[in-house]
Amino acid sequence: MLRLSGLNLPLDHAPEALPEAICTRLRIERAALRDFTVFKRGNDARRRNAILLVYTLDIEIADEAEVLARFEGDKDVRPTPDMAYHFVAHAPQGWSGRRPVVIGAGPCGLFAGLILAQSGFRPIILDRGKVVRQRTKDTWGLWRRSELNPDSNVQFGEGGAGTFSDGKLYCRVKDPRFLGRKVLEEFVKAGAPDDILWQAHPHIGTFRLVTMVESMRRTIEELGGEYRWQTRVDDLAMERGPDGRQQLRGLHLHDGSFLEADHVVMAIGHSARPTFEMLHDRGVHLEAKPFSIGVRIEHPQSWVDKARYGQCAGHPDLGAAAYALAHHCSNERTVYSFCMCPGGRVVAATSEEGRVVTNGMSQYSRAEFNANSGLVVGIDPARDYPDGPLAGIALQRHWESKAFEAGGGTYAAPGQKVADFLAGRPSTALGEVTPSYKPGVTMTDLSLCLPAFVVDSIREALPVFGRQVANYDHPDVVMTGVETRTSSPVRITRDKSFQSLNTAGLYPAGEGAGYAGGILSAAIDGIKVAEAVARSIVAA
Repeated sequence: MLRLSGLNLPLDHAPEALPEAICTRLRIERAALRDFTVFKRGNDARRRNAILLVYTLDIEIADEAEVLARFEGDKDVRPTPDMAYHFVAHAPQGWSGRRPVVIGAGPCGLFAGLILAQSGFRPIILDRGKVVRQRTKDTWGLWRRSELNPDSNVQFGEGGAGTFSDGKLYCRVKDPRFLGRKVLEEFVKAGAPDDILWQAHPHIGTFRLVTMVESMRRTIEELGGEYRWQTRVDDLAMERGPDGRQQLRGLHLHDGSFLEADHVVMAIGHSARPTFEMLHDRGVHLEAKPFSIGVRIEHPQSWVDKARYGQCAGHPDLGAAAYALAHHCSNERTVYSFCMCPGGRVVAATSEEGRVVTNGMSQYSRAEFNANSGLVVGIDPARDYPDGPLAGIALQRHWESKAFEAGGGTYAAPGQKVADFLAGRPSTALGEVTPSYKPGVTMTDLSLCLPAFVVDSIREALPVFGRQVANYDHPDVVMTGVETRTSSPVRITRDKSFQSLNTAGLYPAGEGAGYAGGILSAAIDGIKVAEAVARSIVAA
């Protein structure tokens, strides 16, 4: 089978145009084309009124060797790679060793648990939160009634922070083993639409993610895995190993019980602040990591569709339009769009009382009125929080508390129109754009809850982005604050064996550990770490 990339056709091409284009590109007769499947399909919207569909296809033809020889050196014509997942280790027959433990049931922990279960190791999965449907009720409690459950919310519980997000399933990590394909295929088995296998920018949405993580939980349990909900890890038990490193021996749980464990996947997510503090107290090697801070910005989706797709806006093969923007400022800061959610809403995402955090989410349809994205400024430890590995957490908490105060102390988010933000005056009323954040928005001055350099940077970037996307800096566009959980402010450093740099048996993984960003990359990292655990158990 051959893989053909970069085949472009008009947006409204006839079905027969695709096999004809394949034959033309490969210079073969129509009879020589036996079959083809779409591996990926994206679009090229650089010419807004003449948008192209861009195909990558897997093709069966009569004489593959002859075609490959003829197109030798052409990177767009090559053999289809082996994308099947290959397990690296399995539990021996009748294995009864100490079971590996996974802390965290987000995308990383979910796939770490799945791979360990499929490999026969019957993992134990711990999470401080609740099963996803109970967690959803607690999350709505904040959105609808301003009632926060610190252990069950947007950040904590089954599915992790990715459950209440846009559900985007693409990333920029190098994936030579096609682990991302394994993730997508498992999602489809669990009930995701199969178009995620071929869309260039696949996405699921919150409602479908809920049913999928339930299905995957059942799979893990049927394979011998065990979940323990509302179970918080309060401490580690360690001893000095023969090589001088700390050696993990078990976990002290919040109810006073002790769980023996010598292989623990730490898939805790970017908001597990008490756990970061506990790890630091126990001497586990941590370092401060760069992240970003800013606001959520909302536009009517129709404005974005028109700006990106012109007269093609609304075409069913295009869906809701997205954007990706970046600007390097005169103060040597970078402002960029983050976690863009077409046809979605801004949601309350705090996990701590007395703080306001914003995030974005959407459903599979992406049919809500507004588009939103983070509009954030990159910061780094050396320049902005040099006081140790936990200083970034302190910085996040400071501005989240300021946002709570600016919003009125009720979990309402502080908001401001772009025109007022640029003029340096508080907003007192809404204009043409209605914000979607629940439990509500208090119009005010966002400079009260953002560092001055972030305010200055966003003020410089807004007109620049307005020249790239029409109406991006429209006077009535609304920004809400604060966006602080763009990524983990901490990295739990690990070595080539995927174990903590100074604590054997502890396997930092995923976004919270500083090794991923988003659902797909976190899931891929979970697979890699689970493989490392499986190899270690078999080798022992």
